[in-house]
Amino acid sequence: MISSESPVRFNRQNHRDNTLIDLYKGLLKPRMVEEKMLVLLRQGRIAKWFSGIGQEAGSVGAAMALEKDEFILPMHRNLGVFTSRGIPLNRLFSQFQGKPGGFTRGRDRSFHFGTKDYHIVGMISHLGPQMGVADGIALADRLKKKEKVTLVYTGDGGASEGDFHESLNVAAVWGLPVIFAIENNGYGLSTPSNEQFRCKQFIDKGIGYGMEAVQVDGNNVLEVYDAVRRIAASMRKKPAPVILELVTFRMRGHEEASGTKYVPKELMEQWAKKDPLLTYEKYLVEEGVLDEKMIEGFRREITAEIEKGLEITFAESLPAEDAAVELNDVYAPSEGKIIAPSGSKKNMRFIDAISSGLRQAMEKHEGLVLMGQDIAEYGGVFKITEGFTEKFGTARVRNTPLCESAILGTAFGLSIQGMKAMMEMQFADFVSEGMTQIVNNLAKSHYRWGQAADVVVRMPTGAGVAAGPFHSQSNEAWFMNTPGLKVVYPAFPFDAKGLLLASFEDTNPVMFFEHKALYRSVTQDVPEGYYTLPIGKAALVKEGTDATIITYGLGVHWALEVLQKNTGIKADLLDLRTLLPLDTDAIFASVKKTGRVIVLYEGTLTAGAGAEVAALIAENCFEHLDAPLIRCASLDTPVPMNADLEASFLAKSRFEAALQRLVGY
Repeated sequence: MISSESPVRFNRQNHRDNTLIDLYKGLLKPRMVEEKMLVLLRQGRIAKWFSGIGQEAGSVGAAMALEKDEFILPMHRNLGVFTSRGIPLNRLFSQFQGKPGGFTRGRDRSFHFGTKDYHIVGMISHLGPQMGVADGIALADRLKKKEKVTLVYTGDGGASEGDFHESLNVAAVWGLPVIFAIENNGYGLSTPSNEQFRCKQFIDKGIGYGMEAVQVDGNNVLEVYDAVRRIAASMRKKPAPVILELVTFRMRGHEEASGTKYVPKELMEQWAKKDPLLTYEKYLVEEGVLDEKMIEGFRREITAEIEKGLEITFAESLPAEDAAVELNDVYAPSEGKIIAPSGSKKNMRFIDAISSGLRQAMEKHEGLVLMGQDIAEYGGVFKITEGFTEKFGTARVRNTPLCESAILGTAFGLSIQGMKAMMEMQFADFVSEGMTQIVNNLAKSHYRWGQAADVVVRMPTGAGVAAGPFHSQSNEAWFMNTPGLKVVYPAFPFDAKGLLLASFEDTNPVMFFEHKALYRSVTQDVPEGYYTLPIGKAALVKEGTDATIITYGLGVHWALEVLQKNTGIKADLLDLRTLLPLDTDAIFASVKKTGRVIVLYEGTLTAGAGAEVAALIAENCFEHLDAPLIRCASLDTPVPMNADLEASFLAKSRFEAALQRLVGY
């Protein structure tokens, strides 16, 4: 039966009464929770609220259509996803109030959290990155041969972001079972859709990605439920992504403070008549499935559940202020067990040591997936993964589209599913395309909601090869200011292999820098077997008392060359090997011994990695210094292409004179 007076047209098809009632209760609970939250907001008991009133059908219908162990990645206004998954209300309320009982223990707000217990991965404020994460979760299911579906939400505003294109493109190319649910509610905050995009509707985008696109009435819970069930059933047997456009409307402001004055009154009135709860309730009453007594009973049950949840939350204290606890939770705990080198050694170039480490990591970690542009049959632009597809297959050694952000998100999604991932940036310079994923998703996930990001990002880096300003940057300092990352930068083949294998043992995100100029210019006897070296520990390459040279990467070789030329200078040469976290014990011990220090780094002088080292020394070792501390770095310009200009740019051209000046002070 179709209600003749309702602007929302329902069709029960063959659904039993119990299913129809469950969907009604699914709509009613988030509406009643929201109404209570708006009261608490006015009372100042929660700080902010993003209302989903008027959009519940898209959340409830989809969540109830999927299996409980299929991941959903919701947004601000998808409270119905959380309630449909059965999360205890007291935990949600504690999350909203920043209490310890929440999922982030006061470290993040509202729905910015994940919970693997309920197969939900919440958003970050940047909106788009979660779509790449959905790709990774779905890829893990495919690799594990699980017939599962992942559903991720975005909005008409978020769909304008580059992550939208990248994530849909990757999902289409790889045939991933992801439902991209786009809530088309007419506005991105206050910006109307006609200022967001020029296509008529989002299903028009499907043909461009080579994927199915389905449009439904996002206020019709039955239509959403049926569409998601149909799509998911098909996907489980024949994995392929689908765009699901939910045509709906936001009845309140983007968040409560913004209001809705920018929305024409007649438009609000039109959509008010399409209220997903009230229209469905009316339909069920007309169908004889629901009556007033039942409605009152459901409301009493939900009211009691809300009040009980609030009672628990209100009794909680706010999180204790404990700096040690906060710092400890920045990184996921890793065993840190060091595996000593054993067996025979082989003379290897730097590049060979990296390749050997990658191969042995793949052999040890069956759940490790390598991703990058041209890394499969071609072997990568530096040929580090040459021959890998023959041994490990193209499922685990994957060529990627030029979608750095989506692939980094995919790596995180694999980690959420308990796998390991490596992404090779073809050149470290290109990492700027994926900064949000690295510094806001990977780096913060453990601190925010206890999810480790077991991801290694390999970064071929550095100048000295006349490659110009877009293939030669030393951008390691970009990541030293991001808690939660580890930044590794070896100078020798032995260290490169051991530290790379250690990076795969570590469950935290590691930015692994490999200097391109060292790939084929440096050789060393390297153990052929599997071994690891400690991340966060410097190495004393040479010992002396005249001065301390602190450096890393190619800078170590510059220093060795100068010391070989200036045999009268006996210096400690400290190779940092790891830039985050820094080995301050080794740094301070050497400085206190020699009393003179020069920090050498290839990056530009201002705010470079060496600037942090210099600041730490000035703060902790000032009384031990017998001469002014010197930083020797490259010029504060982009990296020039011309070989002569590049040589003048690099710190190497000034290092010898600076060291002599320091020792002679």
